[in-house]
Amino acid sequence: MRSKFFTIPTLLTWARIVAIPVVVGVFYLPISTEFQNLIATLVFVISAMTDWFDGYLARRLNQTSSFGAFLDPVADKLLVCASLLALLHLNRVDMFIALIIVGREIAISALREWMAQIGASKSVAVHMIGKLKTAAQMVAIPFLLFDGTLFGMLSTRAAGHVLILLAAILTIWSMIYYLQKALPEIRAKVK
Repeated sequence: MRSKFFTIPTLLTWARIVAIPVVVGVFYLPISTEFQNLIATLVFVISAMTDWFDGYLARRLNQTSSFGAFLDPVADKLLVCASLLALLHLNRVDMFIALIIVGREIAISALREWMAQIGASKSVAVHMIGKLKTAAQMVAIPFLLFDGTLFGMLSTRAAGHVLILLAAILTIWSMIYYLQKALPEIRAKVK
């Protein structure tokens, strides 16, 4: 039987993790800022696209696994958090927004782990709000990484700032949603 660690969908997820040092490390290369921005943006966009593609392939090739279900959101969170830290270092994202997004990812991951331990993981299953939050992040971050003008008129920094603010709002909203869903289970276990 083929290892769950090395199916095609799981390899795409691993590739997303391997791409993280490229997205961050390119800013330390002795090349022009514009080229750094372009490389980081392309690597991030390609990596983000594998998030959809690995799930599609897992279902299509009947290669879903509990390991893949675990690794996929971890890869997403690592990619987003590492990119936000790079953007924070480059002064392209506000520290408060980065803290909201990274803090929420840590808090909800811990909540999901705890809920799984008490047998209530369905109460914090992924919801549409969480998916919208992820989509906003996955569009905002490459705009901020690119940090230029598209089509001679669109400032990606300005658009990225609006989108990352939207992502932060959706981040708070989704965190409140998940906490509300978990609260009855938490109350039942704490008594």
